[in-house]
Amino acid sequence: MRVLWLQAAGCGGCTMSALGAEPAGLVDAFERAGIQFLWHPALSAEGGGAALKILGDCRSGEREFDVLCVEGAVLLGPGGSGGFHRLSGSGEAMAAWIAGLAARAGTVMAVGSCAAWGAVAASGANDTEATGLQFRGDERGGLLGEDWRSAGGLPVVNISGCPPHPGWLVETLMALSLGELTAGELDVFGRPRFWANHLAHHGCARNEYYEFKASAAQASHLGCLMENLGCKATQAPGDCNLRSWNGNGSCTNAGYACINCTSPGFEEPLGAFLETSKVAGIPVGLPVDMPKAWFVALSALSKSAMPERVRRNSREDQVVVPPRRRPPS
Repeated sequence: MRVLWLQAAGCGGCTMSALGAEPAGLVDAFERAGIQFLWHPALSAEGGGAALKILGDCRSGEREFDVLCVEGAVLLGPGGSGGFHRLSGSGEAMAAWIAGLAARAGTVMAVGSCAAWGAVAASGANDTEATGLQFRGDERGGLLGEDWRSAGGLPVVNISGCPPHPGWLVETLMALSLGELTAGELDVFGRPRFWANHLAHHGCARNEYYEFKASAAQASHLGCLMENLGCKATQAPGDCNLRSWNGNGSCTNAGYACINCTSPGFEEPLGAFLETSKVAGIPVGLPVDMPKAWFVALSALSKSAMPERVRRNSREDQVVVPPRRRPPS
């Protein structure tokens, strides 16, 4: 399977994340799966005219390829011209290149939240007119349009995240190569369900503290990060805590609150990223599927049943009260 990769308006972090694919790195993972980079702006030897020749031949149909991966948001400004971002050496807007290549691709993948929704590049009031490939924020449309479908019959496959887990990229490409990724395997935002049907909360090492609503007061504490420190893991699609990053890591395991980076609009939270917005002391962003009244009742019950061990450890940077074996009755 031949993959063509374009870098639009982004930081390159999605490529950096992908390089950490486990167990042996992205290139080895692709070789094992029979996936070939036809061209990648950072990993391929061809540059300048040679790179433009590859892209031009792919756009004209003279050279076949299977998957177009786009990293970074698409800049449509000023005034819809795309002139803010031109492909070096071509004089043409990157938006025009992406649209032309998308028309030839068997599948189009947006790699990272910028390519999926516009994300950071589209935040606030700016003149870039940044957008994702088929969404701008949570609104359908984007560069290619709401009803666009690839030659393979799929909408844009959104491997969102800032950055996405390398496993999401590699496993999605593997599924495509085996013909096992259908439209039914994508959620309403075009994310593959094998990871988007989970929550970042699933498998979090802090779940005992969450159960008793034993909350951390600062980032170094062991307690749950939801109540005070802005953690959105109970709302964030992704199996981030079920599969390891770089051996054994995740945001919450490192003491950093989940910012729900796989979802549209994460870049503009109601308050500061590491603070929990509240109304009358109740977090604004509640766990998915949980009514406010239930959350309030559950929180009160959980706190009343909180073991002293959990309460004390939640405000420490290491376990100070270990679990004790219950004496036989």
